Amino acid sequence: MSKTEKKPIQASDLSQEVFDLFDEYVHSSLTRREFVEKISKCAIAGFTAAAVVDFLLPKYAEATQIQPTDSRLKSEYIEYASPKGAGTMKGLLSRPANGNAKLPGVVVVHENRGLNPHIEDVARRAGIANFIALAPDALTPLGGYPGTDEEGKIMQKKRSREEMLEDFIAAYHHLKNHPECSGKVGVVGFCFGGLISNQMAVRLPDLAASVPFYGGQPAEEDVPKIQAPLLLHFAELDKRINKGWPAYEAALKKHKKEYTAHMYPEVNHGFHNDTTPRYNQAAAVLAWQRTIDFFNTKLG
Repeated sequence: MSKTEKKPIQASDLSQEVFDLFDEYVHSSLTRREFVEKISKCAIAGFTAAAVVDFLLPKYAEATQIQPTDSRLKSEYIEYASPKGAGTMKGLLSRPANGNAKLPGVVVVHENRGLNPHIEDVARRAGIANFIALAPDALTPLGGYPGTDEEGKIMQKKRSREEMLEDFIAAYHHLKNHPECSGKVGVVGFCFGGLISNQMAVRLPDLAASVPFYGGQPAEEDVPKIQAPLLLHFAELDKRINKGWPAYEAALKKHKKEYTAHMYPEVNHGFHNDTTPRYNQAAAVLAWQRTIDFFNTKLG
């Protein structure tokens, strides 16, 4: 590298304060302008605030693991009925291209910004793992994922959380009754999707498995309703979500619910998302393998 060249930003160049600010921004506590202003006050030698913000934002094209055209899969956008939610919903349905056996189902629930390319990629990963996966887009009644996460999170705030929960419950029923599904269906979700995964465990007595990644917890009085086995993934540095975990765990123990929880050390909220610098490969690979193993055990 010549003296005139600047070395590219690395995640290790950034303080935990920067990642905490990014979490606030992603979850709508900060506007983009406030985010940039706060980033500019952090001491990040040799880099402008604009460069740091660009580094933190997702890079979908660079991180796709399973291409949409992968010949091992049959992937298509479908519509399904959600009478208690949006009315009609759109989602990506992905499953192995070959084979006649009925497959267990997995509902894949996105973060707080609609069905973006990363969550579509996760649904295809579930398809590759020999499940029939349905990833709905909660932004369907507003025109669908708009192409950027920033617009997507603004749009998603316009929807009722309860209506969106109904949309994902409807996805469960659609998948459970799909002719290519065995009838055993689980759910995996990330952030907002982790919250929805917990809530689906409360609402659906026949849900076969629930895997929330760093998701908000249900109310203690709702825990007795949970029948599904839970596999919960948490990030050690995620203070926002983790503050609700002790009470949730105490309620799960009190009511003798089946659960396994993993706290991944020294990683941030969003560590499974390989499109941003919060990604931690070792933790993400381990968490996903645990998820697939859990679904294989609980869904058959």
